[in-house]
Amino acid sequence: MGCIADVGAFARKRTACRGPRSRNIDQLSCTPPAADSIDAVAQCGIAPPSPLMNIADLRTTYRRATLAESDVASDPFVQFEGWLDQAIASEALEPTAMTLATVDAEGRPSARVVLLKGFDADGPPPDGSARGFVWYTNYDSRKGSDLAANARAALCLFWPELERQVRIEGAVAKASADESDRYFASRPLGSRVGAWASPQSEMIASRDIIEDRERATRSRFEIAADAEQADLPRPPHWGGYRLVPDRIEFWQGRPSRLHDRIVYRGERGRWTTARLAP
Repeated sequence: MGCIADVGAFARKRTACRGPRSRNIDQLSCTPPAADSIDAVAQCGIAPPSPLMNIADLRTTYRRATLAESDVASDPFVQFEGWLDQAIASEALEPTAMTLATVDAEGRPSARVVLLKGFDADGPPPDGSARGFVWYTNYDSRKGSDLAANARAALCLFWPELERQVRIEGAVAKASADESDRYFASRPLGSRVGAWASPQSEMIASRDIIEDRERATRSRFEIAADAEQADLPRPPHWGGYRLVPDRIEFWQGRPSRLHDRIVYRGERGRWTTARLAP
């Protein structure tokens, strides 16, 4: 069995609302074979390095494109939408995967990969909050705890197929309950059950704990093990976050590590651009 990539899941979707357009993004997945051999892993495009390889010698020369000040849109959300559409068209494995970096109350940083689930392409969302980039998670998780103590974060999306990355920094606030409810209802049933079952980021004795909690959740809400649909409310500890950016950098790889970097900075509702040294 090889990789399964549902490219069709990336068809552009528009939120049905009277307010400005918002991009809502599903996910693309790679399902590796059941076997855990090196050959099986390689079937999903992951080739382990030779045991004699010096990782310091691993490098790639970037030559695909350039990025000039005249190439970028005046609105960074428009620029981001164009780059994301190109990443999706390139059939990148996880074009919406992004590193989310947070800092706790003691200044300890933490980073993990999450999936971008929406961004405000044309203007503020219907609830009137500021434009931003949205993901969903357990509010009681480590990242939720970090954001409760320090409501600023950074995001980074890297598309090696295009030799590009986007770095986003700003303040974070919870998405509205209505927005979180709508997204939660759109998730597969198993994922909704999992949101109730998992005490995310807590230490547990074994995998059995999670599986027991999953069964208990299905029993509580009277959901059969083979059910594909059920009316399951959103847990109060689970929902969306929106990062409202004040800095967005677009990075294009170039030869000799002399990369192109254009940064947008937001001040008083206006965006300005500048070139950064590589």
